[in-house]
Amino acid sequence: MIITMLLVVVMIFFTFRVIPGDPALIALGIEADESQLAALRSQLGTDRPIAEQFASWLLGALQGDLGISLRFKQPVTKLIVDRLTVSIPLALLSITLVIAVSIPLGVLLALARNRFVELSFSYLSQLGMAIPSFWAALLLMLLFGLALRWIPLGETVNWQRDAAASLRALVLPAVAIALPAIAIVVRYVRGGLVDQLRQNYVRTALSKGLSFHRVVYRHALRNALMPITTVLGVIFADIVAGTVIIETVFALPGIGLLLVNAVSYRDFPLIQGLALYIAAVVVALNLVVDLLYRVVDPRVRLGRSAQDA
Repeated sequence: MIITMLLVVVMIFFTFRVIPGDPALIALGIEADESQLAALRSQLGTDRPIAEQFASWLLGALQGDLGISLRFKQPVTKLIVDRLTVSIPLALLSITLVIAVSIPLGVLLALARNRFVELSFSYLSQLGMAIPSFWAALLLMLLFGLALRWIPLGETVNWQRDAAASLRALVLPAVAIALPAIAIVVRYVRGGLVDQLRQNYVRTALSKGLSFHRVVYRHALRNALMPITTVLGVIFADIVAGTVIIETVFALPGIGLLLVNAVSYRDFPLIQGLALYIAAVVVALNLVVDLLYRVVDPRVRLGRSAQDA
């Protein structure tokens, strides 16, 4: 994880240095005089040698100092932390929906040996994966916000002022984010469990008198979760790291909308900070998935123990 993050830091820093164009000129415009450009270059540190710039930025990043935003005139770290009060609850709600819906539904479909159910699920899952998230978001807004008026639109997220209203504001975005993920995970759960139920150890356990319920949930499902854990890790990283489109559609002041504004304004310090945050989230979640392998599948621990011995 440390080696990966070091490579990511190097790539982020030097990528923005090889892109053609002067960040100061892009930020201030062609009408800015030379003194203004020189002052901004000094603030950004782009007038110093490249090695000195990298060392300064890396040292600041390790201390939580990612520079000052050109547009907002605030520390980049503070801007990211403030927006996490929206993005993290949105990601957690989306992940909760994915787990709560996809795993039970996948188990149900694996146990339901019905041709009509299987075909219906296949069509619905393909539809769920094919519909873009922004289109699903618009449909949800039209149906539940405008037609049925079950969920008010335009509510802001302010947990200290009104926690209930803040949670309502995140429901439709979370559903829009979770729908494609649910369609993917259900297919993996169903396919993995069906494959496990055909294994010899299932027939052996049933022949020894174990209940079908115990065999499915204590043995087959646990073995089927190994590949599903990998898929969930990728999906969770995607949800946590980048909900750019959904936050833009619902005008939620989260990390995604902040990234859109940073790119639109060519705010290089803010873009660098957000890229580092997204990379750190993805790497950290991959590490968590690797550690979960030891929890889900005891053979990973046994294999490591045998190798050490």
